[in-house]
Amino acid sequence: MKVLHVITGAETGGSRKHVITLLEQFSKDEVVLALMQEGSFAEEARKKGIRTEVFSQSSRYDLSILKKMVDFIKKEKFDILHTHGPRANLFGIYLKRKTGIRWVTTVHSDPSLDFVKSGVKGKVFTALSMYAVKKMDGYFAVSERFKQNLIKLGIDGDKIQTVYNGIHFTKEKAQPLPRSEFGLTDENFVMAMVARLHPIKGHTIVFEAMKGIEEEKRPHLLLVGDGPIKEELEKEVDRLQLNHYVHFLGFRSDVDQIYAASDLALLASYSESFPLALLEAANQHVPIVTTDVGGVKELVEDGETGWIVPVGSTADYAEALQKAVRCKEAGELTEMGDKLYHFASQRFSLEQLTNSTKYLYKKLIN
Repeated sequence: MKVLHVITGAETGGSRKHVITLLEQFSKDEVVLALMQEGSFAEEARKKGIRTEVFSQSSRYDLSILKKMVDFIKKEKFDILHTHGPRANLFGIYLKRKTGIRWVTTVHSDPSLDFVKSGVKGKVFTALSMYAVKKMDGYFAVSERFKQNLIKLGIDGDKIQTVYNGIHFTKEKAQPLPRSEFGLTDENFVMAMVARLHPIKGHTIVFEAMKGIEEEKRPHLLLVGDGPIKEELEKEVDRLQLNHYVHFLGFRSDVDQIYAASDLALLASYSESFPLALLEAANQHVPIVTTDVGGVKELVEDGETGWIVPVGSTADYAEALQKAVRCKEAGELTEMGDKLYHFASQRFSLEQLTNSTKYLYKKLIN
């Protein structure tokens, strides 16, 4: 069995981590990673020993690489094409048509929302993306809820394999970054939010919720990630006069250490499949406040290992943050994080991710 994974190579968040972590579990002659640009993604993959081929584009609309990819698939005799993300999925239509290869995808986000706030082009690409998603031979749904969402799109449930995201859970927590690096102390309540700076991630919900908490108890937010709306978010923080409390850290490779230095992990997305960032928080024994998206209910027990709030509700999010602050004051937050770690480490391992992935691959080629 030989599988070609295709993704743009510009990713910095959960989908990048998912792909690299997954491919590390396969032998070097079983998988190849194809990217559309050089950069930190390609560098990281190569350092991990993953065979990485780059089909460079002059722009995201450069389709000249498609023939090169077709020739590569035929020459290397791949059995399966595994695409990740909307652009790779769109290219998959052509690659499937020209090679006849079996084609699967992992849907890392809601395809109907991938191009929000992108104007007319966004509407066109959304239509194309939805078309592509319905043309594949198999699908990985990273939560049971997401499988049901795919079925609602008209996809045959027999083609969908539920495969929970997995990470390597460590026995020991990471060494926390010194809070002094951010001008903070042990007395501060510190939250970490690891998410690309994109409208779908709901950062403004968190900002509004923080604004609703009285200053003397207001948490600090370590914001990890980069993306197209960074300037917009910085202006919103300035408008809400939260500059002292929101710390933009950009892309970081020390997420485990940042979580280990935090009291709480946040997710405020309007849509997700199964957020890998929350598993990374669980590995550091950090409880979670999250919107009710994707498979979060399969990880977080509301009120026991974190809090789950309705999507888009600033008031509910603010209330959850206030509960977390009170729990820390009562000395209860650490126990919640420990309980989350023990549950997550038993259910969301790399072994189950690898086995479920191989199961669908073999089902398609046999």
